[in-house]
Amino acid sequence: MRIEVAETGHTLEQLTPSQGRRLASSGVVDARPSPYEPDLWEITPRGKVGVALIGDVEVWVTPKLPIDRLLFLVGYALDPKGWRDETVHLDVRDGLISAVAQALWRQSERALRQGLLQGYRTVEETSYVLRGRLREGDQLRRHHGRVIPLEIRHDDFTVDIPENQILLAAITRLLTVPRVDGESRRRLAALRARLANVTTLVRGTSLPDWHASRLNTRYHTALRLAEIVWRATSPEHSPGSLAAHGFLFDLPKIFEDFVTVAVSEELHARYGGAAYPQYNCHLDEAMAVRMRPDLVWELSGCPAAVVDAKYKREKPAGYPDADLYQMLAYCTALRLPRGHLIYAKGNAPAASHVVRHAGIEIVCHALDLMLPAERLLTQVGGIVTELASEVQVARSS
Repeated sequence: MRIEVAETGHTLEQLTPSQGRRLASSGVVDARPSPYEPDLWEITPRGKVGVALIGDVEVWVTPKLPIDRLLFLVGYALDPKGWRDETVHLDVRDGLISAVAQALWRQSERALRQGLLQGYRTVEETSYVLRGRLREGDQLRRHHGRVIPLEIRHDDFTVDIPENQILLAAITRLLTVPRVDGESRRRLAALRARLANVTTLVRGTSLPDWHASRLNTRYHTALRLAEIVWRATSPEHSPGSLAAHGFLFDLPKIFEDFVTVAVSEELHARYGGAAYPQYNCHLDEAMAVRMRPDLVWELSGCPAAVVDAKYKREKPAGYPDADLYQMLAYCTALRLPRGHLIYAKGNAPAASHVVRHAGIEIVCHALDLMLPAERLLTQVGGIVTELASEVQVARSS
């Protein structure tokens, strides 16, 4: 069975009680029985777009944004100097999954054009030939003074390194996703064959760490995209929920990453200082209540501005303006007269609120994600200009 629903919409579907309960516990969509029709369930997305197989139900959530615009946000947020231009020009007629598959094989082929990257890996093994160093403690504990076999440690120059393992993991995952177009499937299968001597990661494990360097420069863009694919094909679930297999983008996280990186770069390039994502601070004097605003800009080592990105305005029951309360707490703890909330246009209007008896102003901005990339970044630049000018006026007064 297949269900299609738009990111900002909902649909009524005829489901069995067990199918409805599986969807409700999946974390991919909200599902609740219709109060009017006993066999109908109301299905509403929860901020994720893509496709997921939940039990015997295939759920397709289509994004409101054009596919190329969505991939621009993803690419910009993870590697702003990497694959944004190519993403904009991707052929996305076949939808989100095909577009991501095309991006992955193109970037991976470009990375491997000069051959597989090799590096040194520390190996510990039992051998009859001394190579590298003897692990004396293991030798005595395991062989009780015998000369052979030997417990040794040595460095191997190999292709089985984290960079290649990450590429292989993403390629393997994407090949299991339905609706990948034929050309992409052939290209990805060929890439997997080239990586045959690389260790395949077991499902449920984390990607190995890698560090950007001059030696792996040609891999950077492909690795960033591979990490996105790995996360998108590994949705998180609450304990006891049914695993959903598929390809899912977390739009609130994508938007938060985009805003954080774009604003940080613009601030640093034009005004200096240091911009810190996920800034660690505390609400109370005892430092028991931790807070982590998305971005804090420091000048001369002191907080000068705070920014929080929200894809949608949060309106939990009983707290219709939770985002404002949260920003007020940030401004109070950081001793700032003004805080900035950045929303996606259409999910919250631009506005300004001055808190009574506190004098703290909370400014709400709205980014139009439907704009072309250049104009969207111009909007970000305008927000940064407003933010920085306020800080400069405050510091000069």
